[in-house]
Amino acid sequence: MPVESDDSPQLDVPVGTFEDIGDVKAQLAQLTALVETLTEGAIEEVGPTDTGDEAEEEEAQYPPFILLLDTPEYDDELRGLIEWVEGVLVPGYLAEPSADARWCHLWFEHTVAVARLHAAWLAWQELTDPASCGYTGPSVWHRDHLDPALRELRASTGPFAGCVKGEHRIEHRLPSVVPSAWTHVAD
Repeated sequence: MPVESDDSPQLDVPVGTFEDIGDVKAQLAQLTALVETLTEGAIEEVGPTDTGDEAEEEEAQYPPFILLLDTPEYDDELRGLIEWVEGVLVPGYLAEPSADARWCHLWFEHTVAVARLHAAWLAWQELTDPASCGYTGPSVWHRDHLDPALRELRASTGPFAGCVKGEHRIEHRLPSVVPSAWTHVAD
């Protein structure tokens, strides 16, 4: 008598697990309906997305790291960064410079300062929007982004180490071309 082969995998899963998965699916459907009701259908259904042009558009929404930008884009991004630093950061967070907490009014000529401040600015844009990060975003921004950036920038060994009030002992120069290892090669 031939032995019938059962090719289906033997799963040692308790029967109750399948019921739990069904419960989770039902709860997810209820929560989705509730969210859609509360937002008046403003959210799109979560699911797989097209990998065509829409994916490329979505990717282009996010600003790239400033040091990777070429001249016209770099200048535009730097202009926005300068507005934020001079309009928000300097008046709100930077006390009088001292030997222990340096600051250079020509900070935008220090590549390291531009890079760190740009990163802090990008995080600020994301984490100060309650719609995307809730109400704890500003606290996270201070703890994880601003405080470490200012510690590094204003340290006695930071990019402003040669800059003292009224005197600059380093030669200020505009940021040079990004090292070739950072640039993207066109295929």
